[in-house]
Amino acid sequence: MSIYSFLIAVRSEGQQLMSDTGETTSHLMGMFYRTLRMVDNGIKPLYVFDGAPPKLKSGELAKRSARKHEATEAHEEAKETGTAEDVEKFSRRTVRVTREHNAECKKLLKLMGIPYIDAPTEAEAQCAVLARAGKVYAAASEDMDTLCFESPILLRHLTFSEQRKEPIQEIHLSRALEGLDMDRNQFIDLCILLGCDYLEPIPKVGPNTALKLIREHGTLEKVVESIEKDSKQKYVMPESWPYQDARELFINPDVRDANDPECDFKWEAPDVEGLIDFLVKDKGFNEDRVRNGAARLQKNLKTAQQSRLEGFFKPVAKTEAEKATLKRKHDEKIQEQKKRKKEEAKAKKEAKSRPRAAV
Repeated sequence: MSIYSFLIAVRSEGQQLMSDTGETTSHLMGMFYRTLRMVDNGIKPLYVFDGAPPKLKSGELAKRSARKHEATEAHEEAKETGTAEDVEKFSRRTVRVTREHNAECKKLLKLMGIPYIDAPTEAEAQCAVLARAGKVYAAASEDMDTLCFESPILLRHLTFSEQRKEPIQEIHLSRALEGLDMDRNQFIDLCILLGCDYLEPIPKVGPNTALKLIREHGTLEKVVESIEKDSKQKYVMPESWPYQDARELFINPDVRDANDPECDFKWEAPDVEGLIDFLVKDKGFNEDRVRNGAARLQKNLKTAQQSRLEGFFKPVAKTEAEKATLKRKHDEKIQEQKKRKKEEAKAKKEAKSRPRAAV
């Protein structure tokens, strides 16, 4: 996903950055400078690359492929009849990450002294294994499924650009489960109901409804049974909805064990001349900037232990009174939403019952 975002965002005059020989370099530019920014801020990153997707994900991948195909057709049409803005918009939607992009980013990371590993399947699942084992402080991803894979800590917005000025969200799974008053299995069932990459969502089931259904019935089995027995057919199950398989992928994903030799990684000094040969001579990067980046890596990666986020700020635990206040406010918000919906429904009903004015 990081490489994909670089290919879309790192551009000049609407076009991907390229070397003198016409090779795309946006992914390398993005990977190099994002990694430097993290290292400058005391973070030692470990990159995890996706492996083969689970078969259950084929439906979602087919949708993405169809959207790409539509975007490609729209891009060709825009080149003929559209504006420059349309051409650029659809060009971004046709972006694909290739094996070559992945291989070049891995080569760059190795030269930078930054470790990476290949996940057997989902990268987020492998991140969770490493975080549970204490090999890393947290898993950083925009995918909330990372919590379903039981990462104890999830960092969101870590990779956002500085211009967006988005604060980094640090989500602790134990606190989320405590706040929801759920065990892990119920949380996974809730997340499946909310929508994941493996299943079609149930029509008309949004966040509030999903939470209500899990709290009322306890498990997805009982939720599905209740929906299927409902004579009013308020909710209709998709034709194929293998939620047990999706749950199994979250509980027992295909991952490398934390004690696997592949997971024995370390941060090393950068290969300065190797970086010059690859980025400057092969890809046309500015030599002074590459050497400056290598110097920053040498300075910041030499510390033996990665700084923990607590070293930058001290988290303050909420008191029981504060927790009770937050719960009360949440419950009040839910009640207010229900009240507003009832009032809106009543107003619509009254509007329908009024006789129409004669014309």
